Amino acid sequence: MSGARERLADALYGLGWGAVKKLPEPVAVRLGRTVADLAWKRRGKGVRRLESNYARVVPDASPERLAELSRAGMRSYLRYWMESFRLPAWSAERIREGFDCKDVHHLIDGIASDRGVILALPHMANWDLAGAWVTTKLETPFTTVAERLKPETLYDRFVAYREGLGMEVLPHSGGTAFGTLARRLRDGGLVCLVAERDLSASGVEVKFFGEATRIPAGPALLAQQTGALLLPVTLWYDDSPVMRGRIHPPVEVPESGDRAEKTSVMAQALADAFATGIADHPEDWHMLQRLWLADLDPSKGPS
Repeated sequence: MSGARERLADALYGLGWGAVKKLPEPVAVRLGRTVADLAWKRRGKGVRRLESNYARVVPDASPERLAELSRAGMRSYLRYWMESFRLPAWSAERIREGFDCKDVHHLIDGIASDRGVILALPHMANWDLAGAWVTTKLETPFTTVAERLKPETLYDRFVAYREGLGMEVLPHSGGTAFGTLARRLRDGGLVCLVAERDLSASGVEVKFFGEATRIPAGPALLAQQTGALLLPVTLWYDDSPVMRGRIHPPVEVPESGDRAEKTSVMAQALADAFATGIADHPEDWHMLQRLWLADLDPSKGPS
């Protein structure tokens, strides 16, 4: 991204956090839907990639059905952004009532056990809201990792925003995040990681909707090294103002195999749990980038 585009992106995000949170909620909802529909009609690169990804999730979908899904997907994506811009202005009560989670006993029991808990989730619905619910409703702080965005001021905005919601945010780059996460888990803490896309050489290859991709090794490795509980999470929206979610049963560490073999088995179990949630609510999966290895251009790398 050029310097001018970086500054523009930073200014737009700053405008969003500064202005959108002051709007009445119905106005913000309508604004998000309008922006989503305009972006969908333009059929830019992100919308076309979203539709292509949905074709993997719903392989028997007609072109008309895929178009409907991508439109719903953009509306869901903009709902995420409108909510995120407004979250700092939400009351504690609004946050507590804004998320309804099935099978939350997996998380509550894990926190009570003091063995440490890793929540791993895909890019579905609004994970920032789910995180704010954990820190507010469950009164449990947690640690997460954020990609270093450019410009640095934009990254600083995201860190300040998430720290304001009660999260400890570590930079993805620099090589120290894994050790800090492990220490938090050994102390009985909670770690939350977005974990369905890692197209780097360190990613673990899995089958996802029948095709090969790579996901981060971190959640599985942390569970092996610390004894922490690894819980997949999926999120979705319905027609109400309340976001829904499910905490899936724990991904267990295999009893046999070396570290790489155990990591592969656990990564596949994570991918399978994610796929279950995404298949049920594909329009709430906000994957506007390449994901499957077959879609990568070797000369350009992930984008």
